Amino acid sequence: MTTSSQTLVALIGRPNVGKSTLFNRISKRRNALVDPTPGVTRDRHYAQVSFEEHPFTLVDTGGIDDEDDTITNHIRHQAMLAIEEADIIFFLMDGRQGLNPVDVEIVDMLRRVDKEVFFIVNKIDSPDIEHELLAPFWELGVEQLWALSGDHGYGFKTLMAGLCEHLEATVSDEPQLPENTIRIAFVGRPNVGKSSMVNAIIGQERMVVSDISGTTRDAVDTLLSRDQHNYLLIDTAGIRRKGKTTDKLEKFSILKALKSLGRCDIALVIIDAEEGITEQDTKVIGYTQDQGKALIILLNKWDLLAGDKKRQQWLLNEVEMATNFIPFAPVFKVSALTGYGIKRVFPEIGKIHRQFHQRFPTSSLNRLLEAAVSHHEPPMYRGRRLKLFYTAQLGTAPPTFAVVASAPKGIHFSYQRYLTNRFREGLGLDLVPVRLFFKERSGRKKK
Repeated sequence: MTTSSQTLVALIGRPNVGKSTLFNRISKRRNALVDPTPGVTRDRHYAQVSFEEHPFTLVDTGGIDDEDDTITNHIRHQAMLAIEEADIIFFLMDGRQGLNPVDVEIVDMLRRVDKEVFFIVNKIDSPDIEHELLAPFWELGVEQLWALSGDHGYGFKTLMAGLCEHLEATVSDEPQLPENTIRIAFVGRPNVGKSSMVNAIIGQERMVVSDISGTTRDAVDTLLSRDQHNYLLIDTAGIRRKGKTTDKLEKFSILKALKSLGRCDIALVIIDAEEGITEQDTKVIGYTQDQGKALIILLNKWDLLAGDKKRQQWLLNEVEMATNFIPFAPVFKVSALTGYGIKRVFPEIGKIHRQFHQRFPTSSLNRLLEAAVSHHEPPMYRGRRLKLFYTAQLGTAPPTFAVVASAPKGIHFSYQRYLTNRFREGLGLDLVPVRLFFKERSGRKKK
């Protein structure tokens, strides 16, 4: 299922006011299956959340930006970035410590923006102390204060109900697209050539191209028609000039990628071939798999390595080692500057898109499961051989399957990986992520 751009909710506030505690409380309520793929949930400081059928992306800015710095500069920088990037801001203050001069400064900044801000006073554990602890914060002159205990849950339901009111008002502003349009997001670190790659693709294809306005504030979309197929090219725009890019800004720029990833089928992760693959690149790749997206890796600026076979081989080896948790992802050597290798990407996009949305008959899946179990039995658990009863496809994009088992908790990751690989091989899903989950049999009904 393709989703539109989700509302981005950012948690900001001074250190130790409870951002991470609130982040954990909210994210644990998300209605999602966790991807068991190793290497996917690395340094996760965001979560795709669905609270009472209201989806949004939650970001803990304390996790994204934890550079050593003076507290004042640190929090001011966080706030500025969150103000710029987020749709809704949760600003946390410490009810036990009282009003802090840094809080006053940030509230002053937040007053000047046209965004929904929740001014939250945390560490208020009961209604008995709410009036007393809120009193100093009314000096801020804000319209509403939200009393909360992120630790114990007091005020949590009220806060989330308030948030949901604004999520209901946030409708998808994505325009109507031609049927079967393939949505492609160009993601990567700043200055790796995302926009240049989009421009190179558009320039090479002498077709009718239309810029689509009114989609998202921080992405530029282009509808491309090529060989009777339609592609929505989603470029994360607005990354600052190189001179203004700091480590903090680079970390926060991942928010742009997250919003774009929520709207695409296939993520094209662009890596600067001259610089090589960095830790930040692998984080971006991890985020694509967190969201279950199909993936192509583009080694851009390959022309700069022309003639240097040793450097080329070194880079390919580095990429292979860094991406061993996503062996299905094709890697292309390209150059946005010269156009080298770009045309070869489109046939692969078509193959990936077909696999990503493919459905399979339940009978075929059960035959595949039976053959896999015959070849390699499930392990023992608590003195008994685990039984796998049947399987069914839960959904597509990515292809997701459930296997009903006698004791799902007893299935070791190595056996899960074995079955996933058998499904991948048996179904011809060699270019996309495959998700396999185990469920306990519920009663006599089989669905």
